[in-house]
Amino acid sequence: MRKVNILEIIEKKRDKQELSKEEIEYFITGYTSGEIADYQASALIMAIYLNGMTKQETTNLTIAMAHSGEMLDLSVLNEVIVDKHSTGGVGDKVSLILLPLVASLGIPVAKMSGRGLGFTGGTVDKLESIPGYQTGINIHNFVENVEKVGISMISQTLNLAPADKKIYSLRDSISCVESIPLIASSIMSKKIASGAQKIVLDVTCGSGAFMHSQERAEELAKEMIEIGRLADKETVCVLTNMDEPLGYAVGNTLEVIEAIECLKGNMPEDVKEVVLELGAYMVKLAGKGNDIEANKLQLLENIQNGKGYQKFIQLVENQDGDSSYIKDTSRFEKAQYIEKIYSNQTGYIKRMDAKEIGKIVCDLGAGRIRKEDSIDNAVGIVLHKKVSNKVDKQEALATIYANSKEKLEEAKKRLLEVIQIDENVVSKPKMILEIMQ
Repeated sequence: MRKVNILEIIEKKRDKQELSKEEIEYFITGYTSGEIADYQASALIMAIYLNGMTKQETTNLTIAMAHSGEMLDLSVLNEVIVDKHSTGGVGDKVSLILLPLVASLGIPVAKMSGRGLGFTGGTVDKLESIPGYQTGINIHNFVENVEKVGISMISQTLNLAPADKKIYSLRDSISCVESIPLIASSIMSKKIASGAQKIVLDVTCGSGAFMHSQERAEELAKEMIEIGRLADKETVCVLTNMDEPLGYAVGNTLEVIEAIECLKGNMPEDVKEVVLELGAYMVKLAGKGNDIEANKLQLLENIQNGKGYQKFIQLVENQDGDSSYIKDTSRFEKAQYIEKIYSNQTGYIKRMDAKEIGKIVCDLGAGRIRKEDSIDNAVGIVLHKKVSNKVDKQEALATIYANSKEKLEEAKKRLLEVIQIDENVVSKPKMILEIMQ
């Protein structure tokens, strides 16, 4: 058999030819081990970004990345494991609310999450804003936690889909993030490696998502559903609106506080819609109920009776977090400067650009520009209005939490520019755009 050569692989993809399974496996193995240099991998990634991949190529890439490190076997739990993943957004605290809620119905939740990068927040950063909470536990303890309390939420282990980590960093550094085959294979390789049998994906679209249009989000969803089918992992995609931040809070501690309020029953309408839709499909894929509307009622009941909230406390305590902060959120460290901004006109909120608000919060210190950047958990923004809401002149639009006077003043100026008000009535945006399966 003729030896595969990285230069020939780059040439093939440059010339829009289909790569074989062997060629893709050779690239993933070589790049993970360091045998293939960054500049060669960059050339191939750029060729994929420009020329795309066939469905078979994307599936082969996904499987190769999934098998580039440790494969987590969750069969010891003797249950169908349903994983949930979001393609990212601003103010997206859904996992913090949804997963304890699903676990409170007796459905095991074994969730590995990522950190935020740029203007999109990460679940791990939010969990780590809870004093003491351990996200970096080993696989053995992870599985043990799920057996013990029905839920564990941790950061990705270093040896899970290592090829994806390397390729993701490379894509970020050469402006090749927004490629559907590369996004789809990145997400699905982690899901396959982390042991899920079934997958529910929140595919966000709008200004605060990687996919700005519904058409692009549909394309990404189709790709991931097809990968799931070829990899024998039933996959459902829920397309959700990310044109404005989800809920009211944006920033790590602020989002944890909002998530706790949601589990106590004080849930903004947009958050409720997304949580119930994703949750209903998780319950269905777990084999615990085929009727989506009945599943939503089950989830609502466990908010009303406090079981979801109690499960969140159990999760935090089981991973060494200090639950006194959950029981009394006033204990969380507060930002040094807390100031409101006010509307200079009467009208209706027409637009609250999620990406721009995410960038403002990132610049306050709540996000990372580079992976190694440290973050300030206390800073962020709490909105007081949503798109379509009426606002009076001199009414508060938002509260800014900052630890620098200079950053506070800059954020106030920018936020007033980002929130657009119109004198005409504005219709409420639709949150659930489409269900694909």
